[in-house]
Amino acid sequence: MSEFIAPAKPIIGDEERAAVDRVMRSGMLAQGPEVKAFEEEFAEHFGLGRACVAVNSGTSGLHLGLLAAGVKAGDEVVVPSFTFAATANSVALAGATPVFADISADDFCLDPGSVEAAITDRTVAIMPVHLYGHPAKMEQLLAIAEKHDLKVFEDAAQAHGASLHGTPVGAFGTFGMFSLYPTKNMTSGEGGMVSAADAEIEQLLRLYRNQGMLQQYHNEVVGLNNRMTDIHAAIGRVQLTKVDRWTKLRQENAAFLSSRLEGVTPPPVADGAVHVYHQYTIRVPQDRDGLAKALREEYNIGSGMFYPVPNHELKPFQANVELPETVKAAAECLSLPVHPSLTESDLERIVTAVNTLAKAGA
Repeated sequence: MSEFIAPAKPIIGDEERAAVDRVMRSGMLAQGPEVKAFEEEFAEHFGLGRACVAVNSGTSGLHLGLLAAGVKAGDEVVVPSFTFAATANSVALAGATPVFADISADDFCLDPGSVEAAITDRTVAIMPVHLYGHPAKMEQLLAIAEKHDLKVFEDAAQAHGASLHGTPVGAFGTFGMFSLYPTKNMTSGEGGMVSAADAEIEQLLRLYRNQGMLQQYHNEVVGLNNRMTDIHAAIGRVQLTKVDRWTKLRQENAAFLSSRLEGVTPPPVADGAVHVYHQYTIRVPQDRDGLAKALREEYNIGSGMFYPVPNHELKPFQANVELPETVKAAAECLSLPVHPSLTESDLERIVTAVNTLAKAGA
Protein backbone atom coordinates (compact mmCIF):
# COMPACT_ATOMS: atom_id res chain seq x y z
CA MET A 1 0.00 0.00 0.00
CA SER A 2 1.14 3.56 -0.68
CA GLU A 3 2.63 5.62 2.13
CA PHE A 4 0.14 7.05 4.60
CA ILE A 5 -0.97 10.63 3.91
CA ALA A 6 -1.41 12.24 7.30
CA PRO A 7 -4.27 14.69 7.88
CA ALA A 8 -1.81 17.10 9.55
CA LYS A 9 1.96 17.21 9.80
CA PRO A 10 3.92 19.64 11.98
CA ILE A 11 7.10 20.88 10.31
CA ILE A 12 10.08 21.27 12.63
CA GLY A 13 13.48 21.76 11.01
CA ASP A 14 17.11 22.37 11.88
CA GLU A 15 16.51 26.08 12.40
CA GLU A 16 13.95 25.41 15.15
CA ARG A 17 16.27 22.91 16.82
CA ALA A 18 19.15 25.40 16.68
CA ALA A 19 16.96 28.10 18.21
CA VAL A 20 16.02 25.83 21.11
CA ASP A 21 19.67 24.93 21.63
CA ARG A 22 20.60 28.63 21.66
CA VAL A 23 18.09 29.29 24.44
CA MET A 24 19.22 26.23 26.39
CA ARG A 25 22.82 27.44 26.27
CA SER A 26 21.78 30.91 27.41
CA GLY A 27 20.39 29.63 30.72
CA MET A 28 17.35 31.92 30.37
CA LEU A 29 14.55 29.42 29.91
CA ALA A 30 11.44 31.07 31.36
CA GLN A 31 9.67 34.13 30.01
CA GLY A 32 12.42 36.47 28.83
CA PRO A 33 13.91 38.23 25.80
CA GLU A 34 12.80 35.57 23.30
CA VAL A 35 9.18 35.98 24.39
CA LYS A 36 9.38 39.76 24.09
CA ALA A 37 10.90 39.52 20.61
CA PHE A 38 8.33 36.94 19.52
CA GLU A 39 5.45 39.16 20.64
CA GLU A 40 6.77 42.14 18.70
CA GLU A 41 7.61 40.12 15.58
CA PHE A 42 4.22 38.35 15.57
CA ALA A 43 2.30 41.63 15.72
CA GLU A 44 4.40 43.15 12.94
CA HIS A 45 4.39 40.07 10.72
CA PHE A 46 0.61 39.77 10.60
CA GLY A 47 0.02 43.53 10.43
CA LEU A 48 -2.14 43.58 13.53
CA GLY A 49 -1.32 47.17 14.48
CA ARG A 50 -1.60 46.33 18.17
CA ALA A 51 0.42 44.77 20.95
CA CYS A 52 0.54 41.00 21.39
CA VAL A 53 0.97 38.99 24.58
CA ALA A 54 2.36 35.44 24.51
CA VAL A 55 0.90 32.74 26.75
CA ASN A 56 1.32 29.01 27.26
CA SER A 57 -1.69 27.84 25.21
CA GLY A 58 -4.52 29.06 23.06
CA THR A 59 -7.03 28.16 25.75
CA SER A 60 -5.08 30.27 28.24
CA GLY A 61 -5.18 33.10 25.73
CA LEU A 62 -8.97 32.98 25.52
CA HIS A 63 -9.36 32.68 29.28
CA LEU A 64 -7.03 35.59 30.05
CA GLY A 65 -8.55 37.69 27.28
CA LEU A 66 -11.99 37.25 28.84
CA LEU A 67 -10.66 38.14 32.29
CA ALA A 68 -8.87 41.19 30.92
CA ALA A 69 -12.07 42.31 29.19
CA GLY A 70 -13.92 42.15 32.50
CA VAL A 71 -16.13 39.12 31.80
CA LYS A 72 -17.44 37.75 35.10
CA ALA A 73 -19.99 35.49 36.76
CA GLY A 74 -23.53 36.22 35.63
CA ASP A 75 -22.42 37.46 32.19
CA GLU A 76 -23.27 35.73 28.92
CA VAL A 77 -21.03 35.48 25.86
CA VAL A 78 -22.49 34.36 22.52
CA VAL A 79 -20.31 31.69 20.90
CA PRO A 80 -20.63 29.12 18.12
CA SER A 81 -21.33 25.52 19.07
CA PHE A 82 -19.50 24.23 15.98
CA THR A 83 -15.94 24.64 17.25
CA PHE A 84 -13.44 23.06 19.60
CA ALA A 85 -14.63 22.96 23.21
CA ALA A 86 -11.96 25.46 24.33
CA THR A 87 -14.14 28.30 23.02
CA ALA A 88 -17.02 27.55 25.39
CA ASN A 89 -14.72 26.24 28.13
CA SER A 90 -12.89 29.55 28.37
CA VAL A 91 -16.15 31.43 28.89
CA ALA A 92 -17.17 29.00 31.63
CA LEU A 93 -13.73 29.22 33.25
CA ALA A 94 -14.16 32.99 33.46
CA GLY A 95 -17.35 32.34 35.43
CA ALA A 96 -19.69 33.38 32.63
CA THR A 97 -22.19 31.40 30.56
CA PRO A 98 -21.56 30.49 26.93
CA VAL A 99 -24.72 31.01 24.88
CA PHE A 100 -24.66 29.03 21.65
CA ALA A 101 -25.65 30.46 18.29
CA ASP A 102 -25.84 28.74 14.91
CA ILE A 103 -23.35 28.94 12.06
CA SER A 104 -23.78 30.04 8.46
CA ALA A 105 -23.79 27.23 5.92
CA ASP A 106 -21.36 29.05 3.65
CA ASP A 107 -18.38 29.55 5.98
CA PHE A 108 -18.93 27.42 9.14
CA CYS A 109 -18.68 30.63 11.22
CA LEU A 110 -21.24 32.42 13.42
CA ASP A 111 -24.46 33.37 11.68
CA PRO A 112 -25.22 37.03 12.49
CA GLY A 113 -28.99 36.47 12.55
CA SER A 114 -28.67 33.62 15.04
CA VAL A 115 -26.30 35.73 17.15
CA GLU A 116 -28.77 38.59 17.40
CA ALA A 117 -31.55 36.19 18.39
CA ALA A 118 -29.37 34.81 21.20
CA ILE A 119 -28.71 38.19 22.86
CA THR A 120 -30.29 38.79 26.29
CA ASP A 121 -29.97 41.49 28.92
CA ARG A 122 -27.04 39.52 30.38
CA THR A 123 -25.06 39.35 27.14
CA VAL A 124 -21.77 41.25 27.32
CA ALA A 125 -19.93 40.00 24.23
CA ILE A 126 -19.88 38.00 21.01
CA MET A 127 -16.97 35.63 20.38
CA PRO A 128 -16.78 34.43 16.76
CA VAL A 129 -14.39 31.69 15.71
CA HIS A 130 -12.56 32.09 12.40
CA LEU A 131 -13.07 28.40 11.80
CA TYR A 132 -10.73 26.33 9.64
CA GLY A 133 -8.84 29.51 8.69
CA HIS A 134 -11.78 31.41 7.14
CA PRO A 135 -12.69 34.79 8.68
CA ALA A 136 -16.10 35.16 10.30
CA LYS A 137 -18.63 37.75 9.11
CA MET A 138 -17.00 40.50 11.13
CA GLU A 139 -18.74 43.49 9.56
CA GLN A 140 -22.20 42.20 10.46
CA LEU A 141 -21.09 40.95 13.88
CA LEU A 142 -19.45 44.27 14.74
CA ALA A 143 -22.62 46.10 13.70
CA ILE A 144 -24.72 43.87 15.97
CA ALA A 145 -22.26 44.44 18.82
CA GLU A 146 -22.44 48.19 18.37
CA LYS A 147 -26.25 48.12 18.23
CA HIS A 148 -26.48 46.22 21.52
CA ASP A 149 -23.42 47.81 23.21
CA LEU A 150 -21.45 44.53 23.30
CA LYS A 151 -17.78 43.69 23.02
CA VAL A 152 -16.36 41.40 20.35
CA PHE A 153 -13.66 38.83 21.08
CA GLU A 154 -11.95 36.81 18.32
CA ASP A 155 -11.03 33.15 18.49
CA ALA A 156 -8.47 33.13 15.70
CA ALA A 157 -6.86 29.87 16.86
CA GLN A 158 -6.82 28.46 13.32
CA ALA A 159 -6.50 31.64 11.28
CA HIS A 160 -2.95 33.02 11.29
CA GLY A 161 -2.79 35.43 8.36
CA ALA A 162 -6.46 35.26 7.41
CA SER A 163 -8.13 38.57 6.63
CA LEU A 164 -11.37 40.19 5.57
CA HIS A 165 -11.37 43.14 3.16
CA GLY A 166 -7.74 43.81 4.03
CA THR A 167 -8.09 43.72 7.82
CA PRO A 168 -6.29 40.79 9.46
CA VAL A 169 -8.20 38.62 11.89
CA GLY A 170 -7.15 39.47 15.42
CA ALA A 171 -7.42 43.19 14.67
CA PHE A 172 -11.22 43.53 14.89
CA GLY A 173 -12.11 42.84 18.51
CA THR A 174 -11.17 43.74 22.08
CA PHE A 175 -8.74 40.85 21.84
CA GLY A 176 -7.86 38.12 19.36
CA MET A 177 -6.35 34.74 20.24
CA PHE A 178 -4.07 32.68 17.99
CA SER A 179 -3.17 29.12 18.95
CA LEU A 180 0.39 27.87 18.49
CA TYR A 181 -0.36 24.18 19.02
CA PRO A 182 1.79 21.78 16.92
CA THR A 183 -0.83 21.14 14.21
CA LYS A 184 -1.70 24.81 13.64
CA ASN A 185 -0.45 26.70 10.57
CA MET A 186 2.57 27.69 12.65
CA THR A 187 3.65 26.49 16.08
CA SER A 188 5.80 27.31 19.06
CA GLY A 189 5.59 23.70 20.22
CA GLU A 190 2.72 24.76 22.47
CA GLY A 191 1.42 28.23 23.21
CA GLY A 192 -0.86 31.06 22.26
CA MET A 193 -0.65 34.71 21.24
CA VAL A 194 -3.23 37.33 22.22
CA SER A 195 -3.63 40.64 20.41
CA ALA A 196 -4.85 43.52 22.59
CA ALA A 197 -6.98 46.41 21.31
CA ASP A 198 -5.61 48.90 23.84
CA ALA A 199 -2.99 49.40 26.55
CA GLU A 200 -5.34 48.50 29.40
CA ILE A 201 -6.19 45.09 27.92
CA GLU A 202 -2.52 44.48 27.20
CA GLN A 203 -1.46 45.29 30.76
CA LEU A 204 -4.15 43.09 32.27
CA LEU A 205 -3.14 40.20 30.00
CA ARG A 206 0.45 40.59 31.16
CA LEU A 207 -0.68 40.67 34.79
CA TYR A 208 -2.99 37.68 34.58
CA ARG A 209 -0.45 35.47 32.80
CA ASN A 210 2.23 36.11 35.46
CA GLN A 211 0.58 35.57 38.86
CA GLY A 212 -0.76 39.12 38.81
CA MET A 213 2.72 40.67 38.72
CA LEU A 214 4.51 43.08 36.44
CA GLN A 215 7.08 43.69 39.18
CA GLN A 216 8.20 40.67 41.19
CA TYR A 217 6.37 40.22 44.51
CA HIS A 218 4.10 43.19 43.79
CA ASN A 219 0.93 41.31 42.86
CA GLU A 220 -1.75 43.64 41.52
CA VAL A 221 -4.49 41.10 40.70
CA VAL A 222 -5.17 37.43 41.38
CA GLY A 223 -3.36 35.86 38.45
CA LEU A 224 -2.30 32.55 36.96
CA ASN A 225 0.90 31.00 35.71
CA ASN A 226 0.21 31.10 31.99
CA ARG A 227 3.58 32.32 30.78
CA MET A 228 5.28 31.22 27.58
CA THR A 229 8.85 29.99 27.93
CA ASP A 230 11.75 31.37 25.91
CA ILE A 231 12.21 27.87 24.50
CA HIS A 232 8.74 27.95 22.94
CA ALA A 233 9.12 31.55 21.80
CA ALA A 234 12.38 30.70 20.02
CA ILE A 235 10.58 28.01 18.01
CA GLY A 236 7.78 30.45 17.19
CA ARG A 237 10.19 33.11 15.97
CA VAL A 238 11.68 30.69 13.45
CA GLN A 239 8.23 29.54 12.33
CA LEU A 240 7.26 33.17 11.65
CA THR A 241 9.90 33.26 8.92
CA LYS A 242 8.26 30.27 7.19
CA VAL A 243 4.52 30.65 7.75
CA ASP A 244 3.86 32.81 4.67
CA ARG A 245 5.37 30.20 2.38
CA TRP A 246 3.42 27.45 4.12
CA THR A 247 0.20 29.44 3.80
CA LYS A 248 0.77 29.89 0.08
CA LEU A 249 1.28 26.14 -0.27
CA ARG A 250 -1.92 25.46 1.68
CA GLN A 251 -3.83 27.81 -0.61
CA GLU A 252 -2.32 26.19 -3.72
CA ASN A 253 -3.16 22.72 -2.39
CA ALA A 254 -6.71 23.85 -1.66
CA ALA A 255 -7.08 25.27 -5.18
CA PHE A 256 -5.85 21.97 -6.64
CA LEU A 257 -8.42 20.01 -4.65
CA SER A 258 -11.31 22.39 -5.30
CA SER A 259 -10.75 22.34 -9.05
CA ARG A 260 -10.78 18.54 -9.24
CA LEU A 261 -13.02 17.08 -6.54
CA GLU A 262 -16.41 15.70 -7.59
CA GLY A 263 -19.42 14.50 -5.65
CA VAL A 264 -18.60 16.52 -2.54
CA THR A 265 -18.92 20.20 -1.64
CA PRO A 266 -15.55 22.00 -1.37
CA PRO A 267 -15.11 24.89 1.10
CA PRO A 268 -16.35 28.20 -0.31
CA VAL A 269 -14.49 31.48 0.23
CA ALA A 270 -16.42 34.69 0.86
CA ASP A 271 -15.83 37.82 -1.23
CA GLY A 272 -12.99 39.82 0.29
CA ALA A 273 -11.86 36.95 2.51
CA VAL A 274 -8.37 35.43 2.61
CA HIS A 275 -8.70 31.78 3.68
CA VAL A 276 -5.51 30.25 5.14
CA TYR A 277 -6.82 26.66 5.11
CA HIS A 278 -5.89 25.37 8.51
CA GLN A 279 -8.32 22.71 7.40
CA TYR A 280 -9.70 21.91 3.96
CA THR A 281 -13.23 20.94 4.93
CA ILE A 282 -15.67 19.40 2.51
CA ARG A 283 -19.31 18.48 3.03
CA VAL A 284 -20.31 14.87 2.46
CA PRO A 285 -24.12 14.79 2.47
CA GLN A 286 -24.33 11.00 2.71
CA ASP A 287 -22.21 8.67 4.84
CA ARG A 288 -19.37 11.00 5.82
CA ASP A 289 -18.07 8.40 8.29
CA GLY A 290 -18.06 5.72 5.61
CA LEU A 291 -16.03 7.92 3.27
CA ALA A 292 -13.47 8.64 5.99
CA LYS A 293 -13.18 4.94 6.80
CA ALA A 294 -12.75 4.00 3.14
CA LEU A 295 -10.14 6.70 2.58
CA ARG A 296 -8.09 5.24 5.44
CA GLU A 297 -8.58 1.56 4.71
CA GLU A 298 -8.56 1.54 0.90
CA TYR A 299 -6.26 4.45 0.06
CA ASN A 300 -4.22 4.98 3.26
CA ILE A 301 -5.33 8.63 3.46
CA GLY A 302 -6.07 10.26 6.79
CA SER A 303 -8.83 12.80 7.37
CA GLY A 304 -10.39 14.63 10.29
CA MET A 305 -13.92 15.10 11.63
CA PHE A 306 -14.05 18.55 13.24
CA TYR A 307 -16.41 18.64 15.13
CA PRO A 308 -18.77 15.63 15.27
CA VAL A 309 -20.22 16.56 18.69
CA PRO A 310 -21.24 20.25 18.83
CA ASN A 311 -20.45 22.11 22.04
CA HIS A 312 -24.12 22.54 22.97
CA GLU A 313 -24.46 18.75 23.14
CA LEU A 314 -21.37 18.22 25.32
CA LYS A 315 -21.88 17.02 28.90
CA PRO A 316 -20.68 20.25 30.61
CA PHE A 317 -23.16 22.41 28.66
CA GLN A 318 -26.22 20.43 27.48
CA ALA A 319 -27.95 23.51 26.09
CA ASN A 320 -31.54 23.13 24.95
CA VAL A 321 -31.22 25.12 21.73
CA GLU A 322 -32.06 24.48 18.07
CA LEU A 323 -28.99 24.90 15.84
CA PRO A 324 -29.86 23.18 12.56
CA GLU A 325 -26.83 24.29 10.53
CA THR A 326 -24.51 23.28 13.35
CA VAL A 327 -26.04 19.82 13.60
CA LYS A 328 -25.92 19.40 9.82
CA ALA A 329 -22.27 20.46 9.61
CA ALA A 330 -21.33 18.12 12.46
CA ALA A 331 -22.78 15.23 10.46
CA GLU A 332 -21.40 16.20 7.05
CA CYS A 333 -17.99 17.84 7.49
CA LEU A 334 -14.76 16.03 6.69
CA SER A 335 -11.34 17.68 6.57
CA LEU A 336 -8.93 16.40 3.93
CA PRO A 337 -5.14 16.81 4.06
CA VAL A 338 -4.05 20.26 2.84
CA HIS A 339 -0.81 20.79 4.76
CA PRO A 340 2.39 22.11 3.11
CA SER A 341 4.16 18.73 3.11
CA LEU A 342 1.84 17.26 0.49
CA THR A 343 3.32 16.42 -2.90
CA GLU A 344 1.46 16.68 -6.20
CA SER A 345 1.31 12.89 -6.18
CA ASP A 346 -0.35 13.03 -2.74
CA LEU A 347 -2.90 15.55 -3.99
CA GLU A 348 -3.69 13.47 -7.06
CA ARG A 349 -4.17 10.41 -4.86
CA ILE A 350 -6.56 12.31 -2.59
CA VAL A 351 -8.59 13.50 -5.59
CA THR A 352 -8.72 10.03 -7.15
CA ALA A 353 -9.74 8.45 -3.86
CA VAL A 354 -12.47 10.96 -2.98
CA ASN A 355 -13.93 11.03 -6.50
CA THR A 356 -13.91 7.24 -6.80
CA LEU A 357 -15.49 6.71 -3.39
CA ALA A 358 -18.03 9.51 -3.78
CA LYS A 359 -19.12 8.09 -7.13
CA ALA A 360 -19.48 4.67 -5.57
CA GLY A 361 -21.48 6.12 -2.71
CA ALA A 362 -18.97 5.06 -0.05
